[in-house]
Amino acid sequence: MSKRTKKVGVTGKYGTRISQHARYTCTFCGKNSVKRQSTGIWGCRSCKRVTAGGAYTVSTPAAAAMRSTLRRLREIAEV
Repeated sequence: MSKRTKKVGVTGKYGTRISQHARYTCTFCGKNSVKRQSTGIWGCRSCKRVTAGGAYTVSTPAAAAMRSTLRRLREIAEV
């Protein structure tokens, strides 16, 4: 049985060995070329955009919840 870790998904067990090398889809150009540059800094190798995100994955659950809340509030304001 492994030791208890923080609630950060598979990263808690294996560290950054697994997630930091994965590529993610860029929200600006749509290509699968976003890589981790350092803790919380993500850069697209195609369009050269740099964004802030989670330490081990591009988007955190809190950020996803905030995006959906902002979208809902914008829709209410338009009506």
